[in-house]
Parts: sequence; structure tokens; C-alpha cells
Amino acid sequence: MLDAIAAYWNERIHDLEMTDAPVGTLQFFDDLDDYRFDKLRYLPALVDFSGFPDKRLLEVGCGIGTDLVRFARGGAQVTGVDLAPQSIALARLNLELRGLAGQADLRVGNGEALPFDDAQFDVTYAHGVLQYTHDARRMVEECRRVLAPGGLAIFMVYNRVSWLNAMSTVMGVGLEHADAPVLNKYSIPEFERLLQGFSDVRIVPERFPVKSRLHTGWKAVAFNGVFVGTFNAIPRAWVRRFGWHLMAFCRS
Repeated sequence: MLDAIAAYWNERIHDLEMTDAPVGTLQFFDDLDDYRFDKLRYLPALVDFSGFPDKRLLEVGCGIGTDLVRFARGGAQVTGVDLAPQSIALARLNLELRGLAGQADLRVGNGEALPFDDAQFDVTYAHGVLQYTHDARRMVEECRRVLAPGGLAIFMVYNRVSWLNAMSTVMGVGLEHADAPVLNKYSIPEFERLLQGFSDVRIVPERFPVKSRLHTGWKAVAFNGVFVGTFNAIPRAWVRRFGWHLMAFCRS
């Protein structure tokens, strides 16, 4: 199964359709960064990318290094692992183009069997990775194993009890990477059980509707012009638990 997962992600660069720039150019990386943080506007508000100076930070499933660049700019000593060799090659180039390669260790590796000693990192980060792996519990335990006492682990999974999952089920709205070899979604109690090995866990539902560049024509009118505004007019406290992303902040 891990071979199938690696092959799938090695052939796909996340959000590639959002740029016309040649793959591997600075404009290519900038375009994908711009799209990611336009779509995930909540993320910098929850994760202080500049808040870990001199900390040893590991990102599991680092992809092309979009988030890792932000941590490195903030002064973190970053390590990134990913199953896909193509992702690691692009992540290495991404950091090199920004003059950050000297503070980064990038490796092709399996997040379910991390090639690191116990208690080696101050922070472990896996945003949007657990839902696509073969054994999510094993990956969580590996992230906890390599975390120093008192360290911080940050995870994100998809919320099964969410507005987007409901749209997908009822209206046939396609989910990104629905054809991946593994795609799991979790309720909040299920996610809490997955993280029960940590001493302290805080789960924050996020990712509410924002205007999307993916839609065109009548879909853009319906989603961007009607649904987004209507949903966001509802008091957030009423719909908070239905956020598409479940962010977890865990202490070892």
C-alpha cells in the first residue's frame, strides 16, 4: 500500500493547476504559496510560522516545501520527509531558491517509520497527511516518539461531519484527491481517540467556505456568489464544529 501511496503522490503536484509557471521556477513556488494561503486563510492565524526560532522542526509529508519555507524563514531548523521523491526534489529546490537550504534537511522517508532517534525534535507538523496514509495511528505514534518532552505536535485531518463533506455526499461535489489510494475522514471524537497518546490535545475546527479559483461558469456563481456569502453570514459559533479541517495541537 505504501508503494501505491508513494507512486500516486509522486505523479501529482498539489494545486498544480493554479499556476502556468514552469515547474521548479521561483514563480511556480510563489504561485502555489499564494493559492495555498488564499484558500487556507486560517492557517497563519493558528500556526505562527515565525514562532519557532532555533527550534528543531520536522514536517511529515512536506510536499514541495510550501509550509516548510515559512517555518525556515522564521528561524526554525527544519527537516522534511515525504514518500514522493519528486516532492523532495522540488522542496529542496524551493528552499535553495530562497536561500534557505542551509537550515534544511530533506529526505525521502516514510512517516510511519521515521528515520530519527527518539526525542529529536521540538515540533512535529503534519498538515493534511494523516488522512492519506496507510496507518494513521502509527504515523501519530512516530511523530510522538521523535518529539522531545514537552514538545508540540500539530496535525490536520478532514472532518467527516463537515459542510464540505455534506456537499460532497448530497450534491456530488468532488473532493480533491478523492482517487488517492487512501482517503480517511474523522469526526472530532475519532480524531481525539487517534491522538490519545499525548498528554494534552486541543482540536480546532477550521476551513470554512471561501471563494474558490477552481470553479468557473455557473458553479462559480453558485458557490462563490451565493453559498460562500450565505454560509459565512451564519454566526461562526453555530457552525464551528462543521469546519472541513480539524487542527490538533498536542503536547508530549
